[in-house]
Amino acid sequence: MRTATMWKAALVAAVIFAPGGVKGQELADYDYANLSFRGVMFEGGYIFANNVENTETFGLRFDLGFLGRGFRIVPGVSYWTSQMAEDEVLDFETRLGALSTAQGGTPPAGGFDLGVIDRDDVVFSLDGHYMWSVPLNLFLWTGVGASAHILNGSGPGVDGTFVEDLLDSVSAGFNIHGGIESPLTPRFRAYGGGKLEVLGDLRYIELRFGLSYIWGDLVSGEGS
Repeated sequence: MRTATMWKAALVAAVIFAPGGVKGQELADYDYANLSFRGVMFEGGYIFANNVENTETFGLRFDLGFLGRGFRIVPGVSYWTSQMAEDEVLDFETRLGALSTAQGGTPPAGGFDLGVIDRDDVVFSLDGHYMWSVPLNLFLWTGVGASAHILNGSGPGVDGTFVEDLLDSVSAGFNIHGGIESPLTPRFRAYGGGKLEVLGDLRYIELRFGLSYIWGDLVSGEGS
């Protein structure tokens, strides 16, 4: 069983990186053997977070086509940079003072002052969209995704200290998302959507808008 699973995974990888695709199939006929890099999506957006300041985000995603009826696979990478929220910094300073006291140390007079702490995040994601058509020549999609976040913390008060080490991490996350897509031509599309991303103690809602171009094969009913 394990050998068969590994063989299928290798086959999927080989097909994904192979050029071209299979023509003349209906959406219902698509499976992992039809996945290929067939399109690209450029997007920008805004995140509303619980422990960093709200900020812009930018991303690049890839359309791999459909895995089963209406289920599109979309990997991507995105980036945002912000500052740790002021109340989060104050809480962090309080906890550092308590930790120092508990270990027999003496906190600085007036407590720790970490100043402004910058946070930035490089996000690698893999989303699955369940997609369907609606009137007015539009597509709706919703789904879930998994992600890896490379988080970095920096600032004059933490650079080169163990605090910076605490703020630097690689974390796993997941999201739920949805959106709407409008074909401008059979191959160019405009879209907008939102997602809820959760990783550790960081949670944010992201609103995003973008343009996509598909150079690979379109399935039946997918054009404008």
